Amino acid sequence: MGLRQLVIDAWSWLNYKPVMTEAGRPGSRAFPELAKTWVPPHELRRLAAYKVLAAYDNNQAGQLAAAGGDASALERRELGDAANLVDTVLGYLLGSEQKITVEGAEHADEETPTPGAAEAAAVQDRLRKWADKELLTFRVQQAERAAVLLGDSVMVLAWNPQKQRPTLRVYDPGFFFPQWHDEDEDFPSRVHLAWELPADDDAGLKARVRRVTYELGPIFEDGEHGDDGPAAGGRQYPWEPGRTSNVTCYLTDAEWLLEELKNGETLERLPMDKASFRVRPDGTELNRLDLMIDFVPVVHIANTIPDGGEQWGRSVLARVLQALDELAATDSDSSAASATTGTPIIGLAGARLPVDRATGRPQELEVKAGAVWQLGETGRMDALDTSPQLAELRARVDHLLERIASNSRVTAAGLGTLDATQVPSGYALKLALGPLDALIGMMRLAREHKYRLLFKMVQRLYQAGRAEGWTAGETLSARLAWAPHTPTDRGAVLEEVVKAYGAGVLSLETAVTMLLEAGYPIKDASQEVERIRAKAEQEAAVRMEELPGAGAMRRTTIKRTTRGQVRPG
Repeated sequence: MGLRQLVIDAWSWLNYKPVMTEAGRPGSRAFPELAKTWVPPHELRRLAAYKVLAAYDNNQAGQLAAAGGDASALERRELGDAANLVDTVLGYLLGSEQKITVEGAEHADEETPTPGAAEAAAVQDRLRKWADKELLTFRVQQAERAAVLLGDSVMVLAWNPQKQRPTLRVYDPGFFFPQWHDEDEDFPSRVHLAWELPADDDAGLKARVRRVTYELGPIFEDGEHGDDGPAAGGRQYPWEPGRTSNVTCYLTDAEWLLEELKNGETLERLPMDKASFRVRPDGTELNRLDLMIDFVPVVHIANTIPDGGEQWGRSVLARVLQALDELAATDSDSSAASATTGTPIIGLAGARLPVDRATGRPQELEVKAGAVWQLGETGRMDALDTSPQLAELRARVDHLLERIASNSRVTAAGLGTLDATQVPSGYALKLALGPLDALIGMMRLAREHKYRLLFKMVQRLYQAGRAEGWTAGETLSARLAWAPHTPTDRGAVLEEVVKAYGAGVLSLETAVTMLLEAGYPIKDASQEVERIRAKAEQEAAVRMEELPGAGAMRRTTIKRTTRGQVRPG
């Protein structure tokens, strides 16, 4: 008998699933949509992995196993443990709030602000207003849950002329197909967003595949042609004044009828002569439309830091998926054992069974309260006691939960299953949460650059759209600041801030920022600093009023004449 093919890649942790064992067409039996001819073969394992993870999130892992040939899996009990783990990690990742910060904006309200601080504060204010209008917090929740569950998420920006601002949309990572032309590229030069549109008989529409393509390419000047076609041109973008670029981003949005596609016409090879291009509300056909930007406005968020040579993230369920299977199986066994414990199996000997008068056969006895059975002189009743097995199964459930908490690095304290009486001190709790701190730190590090890139694109789209208040110039560095993911000892932080600021080793801005990060109800650090300084000036003025001789000092004024001479008033 030959060995089964061994595949080691970013989704090898799913190889134990029957739907993933077929290296050529993984998941084609359980997920017929993956068998479509337009789906690139090298993307099948990734798409099948997304389907498997989505099944666990929706308590359909038993149905998935049944599709793979295990008919008994339909009786499996799934109580939402996978979704609970995902939502718990998501809550720790996001914290209580997220806030956009621009480097240098915190120094704008100082007595001697640093160069560029006022501009940074203005950009920060405009970005926060954009975030409110575009429901950034809601979009981040959408994107991050997909990233935590599936390992990846996709955000797409587009300039909206009517709203006069960039719009932000979140896409399923299963629609995302980046095209890399060079292994040394930091970002793909071509990106496809593709999905299937089902047939609509009422509207007379057939099944189609839609593909939205962003592609970087050379700029061509209209009306200028060389021997080989239009002549390449150049353009100065507002974020790089004084520098000419010959690269722009083209947008193509088209549909193809599935029945017209042949074998081999995959996503990258769809015939353009059969394409039906979409049209914008202003009548512009979306066929290589010049977006007037030199970047692809698509941001891919990976849940973890990818391995070398990889670009895809890993789900938080990846390392504990088999443990979740064991937990579901144990819950099913526990449910069956509890049925026999509550209504035990009873054996009777020497009993007089009632007879059904119609059939003449003995009737079955029912175990219920108040039932009376007549036994003979040698009669005996034995009950099957399954309570020890039930207790063992419940203990195994607790063991599996501890194992899942440990291997996922969420910890029992993070999942809320740790008994508070087992924690002798706050320091011990901090040690218990150590793996969770490392997990969230790694996940936030994986996202740090992606959100900086997102806000850079937002600024440049504003500049490209010539929006009011957005002038040409260098793009400022902005980031997404996360709130603490675990409770903070606010009293200890306050004491530390008071001592450090009183000793002069911390600035007022840094002290307020520390209090903000500790969870104090401070809406804006710069405004809080301004209020503190204004109050200090008022208190200083009151103290001056109370000094002896202060009235005489006020009556003595200095007046300056038109000749520049000074005389007492």
